[in-house]
Amino acid sequence: MRELHKLLSAFPTSGGQSFDDMVQEAMETEEVQAIRKQHPEIETVHIVRSLSRVRQAVEEAASCQRCPGFAACPNLLRGHQAMLDWTGRSLEVRHTPCKLYTVEQEQQERSRLIRTHHIPREILGASFADLEGDLQRVDAIEAIVSFCMSVQPGKEGTKGLYFYGPFGVGKSYMMAAAARKLAERGLASLMVYTPDFFREIKDALQDNTVAEKIQVLKEVPVLILDDIGAETLSPWARDEILGAILQYRVSENLPVLYTSNYTLDQLEEHLAYSQKAGVEQLKAMRIMERIRYYTDAYRVDGRNRRLSRIEKKN
Repeated sequence: MRELHKLLSAFPTSGGQSFDDMVQEAMETEEVQAIRKQHPEIETVHIVRSLSRVRQAVEEAASCQRCPGFAACPNLLRGHQAMLDWTGRSLEVRHTPCKLYTVEQEQQERSRLIRTHHIPREILGASFADLEGDLQRVDAIEAIVSFCMSVQPGKEGTKGLYFYGPFGVGKSYMMAAAARKLAERGLASLMVYTPDFFREIKDALQDNTVAEKIQVLKEVPVLILDDIGAETLSPWARDEILGAILQYRVSENLPVLYTSNYTLDQLEEHLAYSQKAGVEQLKAMRIMERIRYYTDAYRVDGRNRRLSRIEKKN
């Protein structure tokens, strides 16, 4: 007890709050109460000796409860939370990564493997809060918000979304906003611009990384294929690449989100034709079975927002 009084008197007051008050406040926090429940041998003197570490753990726990997102994380180590740890003699801090940090690391690894992983520069800050809920898009907006809040990749019966409609009406913006919302939930996603991805796969034949790249698209919890149908696929790309990716994801109940200028029927016609093989309707139908029956389709319409942004810049 004499040692405790000596310690208390050695610390200055802070902001009008006495050190005794600071200690009492720390003793009443959930973090201290939880670790003392696990280790009843922890005494007040141990809290006093480790007060700065205790306060760090308490403050970072509060930051995590009102998490502003990975990029704006205010904690000492971004994407980590300071946790109290009892060594048997003193309270120390260990830093534990949060789910957002894990998602960020996974995204960086995918970006290393897939160059066409992207969210277009003009919609990097996409957010559901900024969506205009006009009548031509309200059903699609409600669907994608509901998807992001409830999806459980791997759960039987999981379905994706297929957004189709004219250029510039916000299909890609909504998908970028979805990627952001999923990250907030700790769910990794991968958004690829489909025409560039197939060009990248063709180039990957030279360095033998095709299988590695395909595996990334197979296994990511939520895959976003942006602007499918904007490319002309070879039979090999359609059947061995797209077909293999979709078949795996269907079997594992992993959802795919699509944007396209084509309706589902128009996309089937597009996939049936190739310059080398002519029309292969049956093979296109096989691909479409993995799209049509595992997504809910929504038409997205309205004014050309992309054109409006260009006109504002000019």
